[in-house]
Amino acid sequence: MIRRLLAVLVVVWAIGFLWFAIALPQPAGPQRTEAIVVPTGSGGRIPRGIALLRDGQAERLLVTGVATEVRPAEFAAEYDVPQPMMECCVDLGFAALDTRGNAREAAGWVRANRIGSIRLVTSDWHMRRAALELDGELPADIIVLRDAVRSEPSLWALFLEYHKLLFAWAVRLWPD
Repeated sequence: MIRRLLAVLVVVWAIGFLWFAIALPQPAGPQRTEAIVVPTGSGGRIPRGIALLRDGQAERLLVTGVATEVRPAEFAAEYDVPQPMMECCVDLGFAALDTRGNAREAAGWVRANRIGSIRLVTSDWHMRRAALELDGELPADIIVLRDAVRSEPSLWALFLEYHKLLFAWAVRLWPD
């Protein structure tokens, strides 16, 4: 009986991992949102968020999880953001250290700025967990458009992220 249960669990885990690795989230279309939220991390996220802001897909941008030693002028220079755009439209969040922290920081920013819709820009392999954490922090009436940045993650990165996602789901199911 125990062996059968373990065998079923292994098969469910394997099918879940296969789905996770093969069906990575995709970039979003041209839908406009009020704001963009970009957690720091793997390459391509911040440039994608800035390009969307430049293209008028949103009015504001939050980059969450920025290292405390980064100064706005350095950020602007590294990502070629004009000073007027930095002043009006780009906010750097320094409070988050991980994905859950990104979600908390973004939710506080959304509430403080009375934002009703956001575009979440993160890596394709990170999108499911980032969206899960963000959904857990935001009010239900906030629209979240998932915009995945395509990448080529290693099998090891997918393996780790799949288990982080399973853990995040478990925490949501059993919060205490």
